[in-house]
Amino acid sequence: LTRIDTVEDGIYLHIIDSVICLASLDKLASHKRILDLGTGGGFPGIPLAVMLDAEVVLLDSVNKKIRAIEAFVTALDLSSRCSAVCARSEELAARSPNSFDIVVARAVAQTNTLIEYAAPLLVSNGTLCVWKAHIADDELLAAKNAAEICGMRIVSRGTYELPHGYGHREIIFIEKVGEPSIPLPRRNGMAVKRPLGL
Repeated sequence: LTRIDTVEDGIYLHIIDSVICLASLDKLASHKRILDLGTGGGFPGIPLAVMLDAEVVLLDSVNKKIRAIEAFVTALDLSSRCSAVCARSEELAARSPNSFDIVVARAVAQTNTLIEYAAPLLVSNGTLCVWKAHIADDELLAAKNAAEICGMRIVSRGTYELPHGYGHREIIFIEKVGEPSIPLPRRNGMAVKRPLGL
């Protein structure tokens, strides 16, 4: 599930990295419905579920990861407010549109692609939080263009240094402010094959 294989590295590169967004986003608070898009090994969703009194859905398209995450959730006694779903984001958006207050995505895809995935899943005024080690100017421009198409807007950008030299992080906060100018979600795979905003 992860190439990080020491306790110390896991604490800084997974757990602390997962919760640094709490310093910048007032909306990331209790009594919210949060989707962890492309959760992988359960980050940032599981640490956020531990820290917040919120409902957290952990989404990944790989069944092996979801089975492992379900075991983690049970072991941590989080089953009452944390669940794992095996599906693509487009499939979840078709089944449960406009149903999350916050979507978080850590090391998943290009920001413009994540904006497209998140837009149909978010409630009005919902927020997408995207973790990046660094974001290049061309990726940021594509993200701004995609946000306009998807009825979203970049509202802030937080920068952080992980403790003990574990690296630089940027979290981009993107709010759903209107309706998309194209039908969303598009068919499975279209966000990667024909990305918006380029």
